[in-house]
Amino acid sequence: MSDYESFEPIDSQVDLSSFDDEFETADAPSYDEVPDGKYQVKIQTAKLESSQKGDPMIKFDLVVISGSQAGRHIFKNSVITQASLPYVKGDLKTLGLELAKFSELAGRLDELLDKTLEVTKRTRGEYTNVYFNRRLNIAAAPSGGLADEDLPF
Repeated sequence: MSDYESFEPIDSQVDLSSFDDEFETADAPSYDEVPDGKYQVKIQTAKLESSQKGDPMIKFDLVVISGSQAGRHIFKNSVITQASLPYVKGDLKTLGLELAKFSELAGRLDELLDKTLEVTKRTRGEYTNVYFNRRLNIAAAPSGGLADEDLPF
C-alpha cells in the first residue's frame, strides 16, 4: 500500500463556494525575517540533525523575548565540521555547557533549553549569521516578555 492509499479520499461534496469572494481579496500573511540587530532570546529548541551535505548540525530555534520583535523566531544552524568546531565549542561555552567529550552533546542538548542570551543577527547578501554574544540571567515570562522582577527599574 502506498502512502497515498492510506489516506481517505477528499470529499468532493464539500462546498467551499461560500469562501470564494473572501479568498479573492484575502492577503496571504508575509513571513518576513526578523531584521538584523541585537536581540534578547530564549532557546526554545536545540536539536542535533544533519545538514544537506550530511554533516552533523545543531539546529536552534530562538524566541525573541523583548522589544518590538518579541515572540518572533530566529533560527540558527551550527554545522559541525573540523573547520567550524572551534566556533561550535565557543557557542556551547557561551551557553554554559561544558563537555568532557564532544560525543556527550546529543545527550545534553536539553540543558540548553530555556537559556536566555543576547544574539546578533547579521545578513550579508543571501547569508544570515546569528552570533551568540553572551548569556543573560533573565527568565522569560509566560507571555514571551520579561517578567516584572527581571526589569532593571
